[in-house]
Amino acid sequence: MNRFVALLRGVNVGRAKRVPMADFRELLATLGYSGIQTLLNSGNAIFESNGRSTTVHANRIQAAIAETLGIEVPVVVKSSKEIAALEAENRLATVATDPSRLLIAFTRDTTALQAVAALLPPAQAPDQVVLGEQAIYLWCPDGILESRLAKALLGKLGPTATTRNWATVTKIAALLRQTAG
Repeated sequence: MNRFVALLRGVNVGRAKRVPMADFRELLATLGYSGIQTLLNSGNAIFESNGRSTTVHANRIQAAIAETLGIEVPVVVKSSKEIAALEAENRLATVATDPSRLLIAFTRDTTALQAVAALLPPAQAPDQVVLGEQAIYLWCPDGILESRLAKALLGKLGPTATTRNWATVTKIAALLRQTAG
């Protein structure tokens, strides 16, 4: 069985796009996924499947959320191998002193990262940005809400991308490494 993480974009922030995690787990089970675990209330779910295509999984989950819960939610799915590669390539992990201020931007298609990165303004100290093969890494030591670069990144990601902070990403990676029980 292959392990994946589904990352929902923009759920459970304010009153719009509410996706209870119990409903999300049930929805994934009805799609035939196993080993389902959710993390936090922000739309992160680990699951197992014989299928390998992250795009197929993302499309199936997104369509099921729209049909079952009646809301349009962009979904990014990454394999355990992609998350491991993302961890390995993060050069800012050793620089960041607060993992909640290190933002990781995921896209469904990693080729879209180049287009997003090209639109970003140059980083101004103390912010730092690194374009990796798996994600865009943005270190905002003064906070994400204070960062011009973070505001620019969040505004340019588009509907097929989502972000998580490094603390959440490392928790997701740890869950992906566990054997489902």
